[in-house]
Amino acid sequence: MASRSLGGLSGSRGGGGGGKKSLSARNAAVERRNLITVCRFSVKTLIDRSCFETIDDSSPEFNNFAAILEQILSHRLKEISQSCRWLAHLQIPLQGQVTWFGYESPRSFWDYIRVACRKVSQNCICSIENMENVSSSRAKGRAWIRVALMEKHLSEYISTALRDFKTTRRFYEDGAIVLGEEANMLAGMLLGLNAIDFSFCLKGEGLDGNFPAVIDYTPYLKFTQSSDSISSDEEELRTLGSSGSESSTPENVGPPFIMDENSWFNKCKRVKQKYQLTLEQKGYLEELLRLRENQLSESVSQNKILLQRIEDSDLAHKLEKEQLEYIIVELQDQLKSCQSLDQLSADVSLSQTSLDPGQSQEGDGKQDTLNLISEGKEDTPSLLGLCGSLTSVASYKSLTSLKSNDYLASPTTEMTSPGLTPS
Repeated sequence: MASRSLGGLSGSRGGGGGGKKSLSARNAAVERRNLITVCRFSVKTLIDRSCFETIDDSSPEFNNFAAILEQILSHRLKEISQSCRWLAHLQIPLQGQVTWFGYESPRSFWDYIRVACRKVSQNCICSIENMENVSSSRAKGRAWIRVALMEKHLSEYISTALRDFKTTRRFYEDGAIVLGEEANMLAGMLLGLNAIDFSFCLKGEGLDGNFPAVIDYTPYLKFTQSSDSISSDEEELRTLGSSGSESSTPENVGPPFIMDENSWFNKCKRVKQKYQLTLEQKGYLEELLRLRENQLSESVSQNKILLQRIEDSDLAHKLEKEQLEYIIVELQDQLKSCQSLDQLSADVSLSQTSLDPGQSQEGDGKQDTLNLISEGKEDTPSLLGLCGSLTSVASYKSLTSLKSNDYLASPTTEMTSPGLTPS
């Protein structure tokens, strides 16, 4: 029985330990989310403020941003006594006096930055280390934030440090912001600060490392009262003031349930105003909807007309295409016939040139004689012979062979004497 009771007690203790672990994990996640969210708000506020004035040490937006960034870089930072051997092995000078229990001064984020950011080209680490008026590690970290902002390299420093994951693991515990997914968001949101021209004095009170940075959350908090709430903010404040002035008895604690006539009248008036506004918005939206429906119907009708025009034009194009194809076929046929006729005429001319020149001339004379016979009035054999004697040299030669000069004259006399022409 005793062993069972002890086992049950140990089991209950184990369950309590698991609950504590889940609670601590939830608190750590909420803390990381809060810091990242407020950092994003502060960056936006800085960018908006830079449009109207120069950002310097006196700007409350910058002081709040510096405090937020310092809290983020210091989130779950390991104690310095846990890694003093490793830093001594790397021959890195440390701040404070060495004791048996570690270092007297607490570690700040500057110890991590000066190790992880030495790979940045043309970094300002050595310059800050050699500053005479800055002695503590926290003050040097704050000076580094200001110098990096003036150089427009803060995002580059943070990105380079986060890429050195081995060094980051040695300086931070599990659950730190720089070891989680929020680290990439941090480097991205700091990139927008490169568009701002900062102006800081590195000898001011802002570099005092004796006091930790405190974040002012009030500029980023905004409460919007629900429309379903019973009373307004003024009524709640008035109720709280009246309850505080009176005796704090249990009967007087909290707002009274019965409200006076004026409060009901004001409540009814606000509801009526909202109702009127809703009616006006409803009428506007209905008119806008009607206008959009008319425009839609007009667009649909125009679309139909355009589609009909497109179909008609496609049909006309098809008909024109068929006609042009038919014309092309006819032209091709005509071209082939012309080519055959040209070939035939070329063959005929070649055959004519191959014949005797005298025979070709005689043929031409006979053809001319036939033309004269067809055009003349008297178609007789004597006229045909006469025409042949007048037009053909071969006929003249055949006639001279007959040696009958009594009936026919010489060609010269016939050609020159107009009286020998037939009547």
